[in-house]
Amino acid sequence: MTVTDETTVPTHGVELSDAAAGKVRSLLQQEGRDDLRLRVAVQPGGCSGLIYQLYFDERTLDGDAVRDFDGVEVIVDKMSVPYLGGSTIDFSDTIEKQGFTIDNPNAAGSCACGDSFH
Repeated sequence: MTVTDETTVPTHGVELSDAAAGKVRSLLQQEGRDDLRLRVAVQPGGCSGLIYQLYFDERTLDGDAVRDFDGVEVIVDKMSVPYLGGSTIDFSDTIEKQGFTIDNPNAAGSCACGDSFH
């Protein structure tokens, strides 16, 4: 007979770069909130079929997978975990581009605008 620990929270394979973690920390400090986590999700939509969603969430839902990156918690819902495994979230702040990016090895292709994938 195997005994399982009911309090074990599942983890996910999404990575958060140091630059992205630093930006998330900065945004949370600006908001004056320490109860928020970065939620990453995949939703139907966009011209290629699926879109990414990144937003701050104070909730933890049943089945969420959580990873901590030196004080920055990243949450992925159980339906999005298979689509996001091995992905890396980064942040760029250059003349050419500014914002968060997701490098997802599971994406077979994306649209021209880069906002959706399949």
